Amino acid sequence: MKLRHGAAAALAAAFAGFAGVAIADVVKKGSDVYLITLDPGHFHAALVQKFMLPRVSPDVRVFAPAGDDLDQHLKRIEAFNARAENPTHWNEIVVTGPDYLERALESRPMSVRSSQDFVRVVAAPTVVIISGNNARKTEYITKSIEAGFNVLADKPMVIRPADYPQLKADFARAAEKGVLLYDIMTERFEVTTMLQRALSQQRELFGTLEPGTPDNPSITKISVHNFSKVVAGAQLRRPQWFFDPQQQGAGIVDVMTHLVDLVQWEAFPEVTLSPSDARVLKARRWTTPITLEQFGRVTGATEFPAFLAGHVKDGVLQAPANGEFTYSLKGMHARVSVTWEFEAPPGAGDTHFSVMRGTQASLTIRQGAEQGYKPVLYVERAASVSAEAHEKALRAAIKKVAKKWPGVDIRPEGNSFVVTVPEKYHNGHEAHFAQVTENFLKYLRAGSLPEWEVPNMLTKYATIMQAYELSQ
Repeated sequence: MKLRHGAAAALAAAFAGFAGVAIADVVKKGSDVYLITLDPGHFHAALVQKFMLPRVSPDVRVFAPAGDDLDQHLKRIEAFNARAENPTHWNEIVVTGPDYLERALESRPMSVRSSQDFVRVVAAPTVVIISGNNARKTEYITKSIEAGFNVLADKPMVIRPADYPQLKADFARAAEKGVLLYDIMTERFEVTTMLQRALSQQRELFGTLEPGTPDNPSITKISVHNFSKVVAGAQLRRPQWFFDPQQQGAGIVDVMTHLVDLVQWEAFPEVTLSPSDARVLKARRWTTPITLEQFGRVTGATEFPAFLAGHVKDGVLQAPANGEFTYSLKGMHARVSVTWEFEAPPGAGDTHFSVMRGTQASLTIRQGAEQGYKPVLYVERAASVSAEAHEKALRAAIKKVAKKWPGVDIRPEGNSFVVTVPEKYHNGHEAHFAQVTENFLKYLRAGSLPEWEVPNMLTKYATIMQAYELSQ
């Protein structure tokens, strides 16, 4: 860059005002956002970078304690860079040591803005990715917001009721500082879920959402996950702390975040909710037995760590991973349930079952052996609606949603219809992380989240904390 009329001196002076800033800290041309990864321990931290992100600097600073969590994260990024098809080109700049958090908070990637006679060095918009051991997540979020960083955090943002007031304060502080705080809700980008939501808004087909009852809710969402799984083409290695409810969170506060989010997002699209709108009626938790051999297979450990001693019975780890609760949301009843198995049957993976029951039709997602373990959306008419009227309304509704998803159609199957979805829309759970991140970056560049997002995140976590307390 050529600088005229003393601009070079101005640039030097501008940099002098920022302690520790070097030319290498300047964001690359064409980039307007810089990423910091803070203490990555969950594989979701790497999946944010599975693909290159538009106008995001390829230089990503990683601040973390040295150890296996960091090593596993860097190996995943290296695998993305080295793959034959569509390789990434991330440059991970790693900072370790006992003061990694302080150094992360002091990090200030800079951007040079210049004209013929004027040079400014300004802090580049920075997003801190937080996905790891949840024991310090509240602290990480709070300090990152105070430092003026935007935060994209993996779920859950809080794992115990005592942390919820701080999360509420963090959202308020983010608004004061003009930065964004957001959680990674990948399930909003699963195509059958998006179609379920879209079809539920077609009144001629769906009618209105039934209120349901505690024993027969109008919305049911059941998720089955597996400790042993393949991620990014390799056997997933989980950290030992993942099995500890004090570090990862109990089952009712972890994956459950996705299900509660989907209930809100589908039943009340773009409606601002309040914690007072939700009332948990019943909740329970239970365990999954994990043998030492199984534990070693997914963690590499040869014995159970001391912090899990209270959960080991007769040599078997009773992992407190599962949870279920029933609640009402603005008068509508929902049941959400998460179960963890050690591993799925051959050819299977994590599965999702979902029902939305309307006055004129039900929308059901099934993902079992009959569906080849792929999510399939079924549309079933209510008994009060004739088959002829139902099919007419369904074809009209499909025609509308196909404007957004060309190629989507229906075919009859028994007494219901299957929504047929072109394979190109089934991009998989791992790809959804990039979609969430790109969506967040769109909000970041616009300067704000949709007005309903923050109140609804607070409502979501308040609901889960209610369930956590009741389940005890």
